[in-house]
Amino acid sequence: MDALNKLNVLGLVLAAVLVAMACVKTDRVRSWRANINPSAPELPDSAFVAARVLFLSLAGFGVYLAVQGFGVSDDGSWSDGELTSAVEQTADDLNGYTFQADDAGTPLAFPDYASLIEEKVLQYGGGDAPGYGVSVDPAESNTPAKASFTITADGTDTAFCTHLTRTRSKKDDYTPPGITGGEGTLTYQGYRLTTSLEEGEC
Repeated sequence: MDALNKLNVLGLVLAAVLVAMACVKTDRVRSWRANINPSAPELPDSAFVAARVLFLSLAGFGVYLAVQGFGVSDDGSWSDGELTSAVEQTADDLNGYTFQADDAGTPLAFPDYASLIEEKVLQYGGGDAPGYGVSVDPAESNTPAKASFTITADGTDTAFCTHLTRTRSKKDDYTPPGITGGEGTLTYQGYRLTTSLEEGEC
C-alpha cells in the first residue's frame, strides 16, 4: 500500500472516531466531567448539540477527502485488468506490424522495439489507466530479428513477456520519390513483425 492509500485509510479511521465521539451520550460526558473536575460548571444541552454537529461535519469531510484520495491513487497506478487488456491489445496490434529500416536495419518509424511496445501499451491503457508508469525491459539475448521484453507497470505485480520476431517483407519496401543513392534508387527495406505473449517475466 502506497503512502497516499495509507493516508486515506487513516482519514477513514479518524472519521470513525469522530462519529463515535458524536454518539456518546450527554449524561455520560457530564459524569466524566464531574469525576474529573467536580467544581466545573455544567454544560448546556446546546453545547453538546454543537459538538455533535461539529464532529459529524468533520467526519463527513474526512470521508469525502478519503474517497477523493482513493480516486487519485487509482488514477495514478495500473490495475491487473488494465495492464492485461493493454498488453493483449498491444500484442494483437504488433502482430503483422510493418515498418521500413535503413541499410543498418534501424527502423525509421520508431527508435527501438521497447519504445514501440511502451507507446502501444500506453495507447491501449484506456481512460482509467495513467499515461505513464509502464516499464519494458529487454532480454539480454535480444537481436534485431528476434527479441523478448518483460512488461510491467506501477501499481500491479502482474508481468507479461512479449516475443517479437522480425521477418523480411519485400512487398513493404519503400522507395522515396525522387531520391537516389550512390548506385541508383534508394530503397528502404520492409519488415514485418510477428508476436506472441505469455504471462510472467521473460
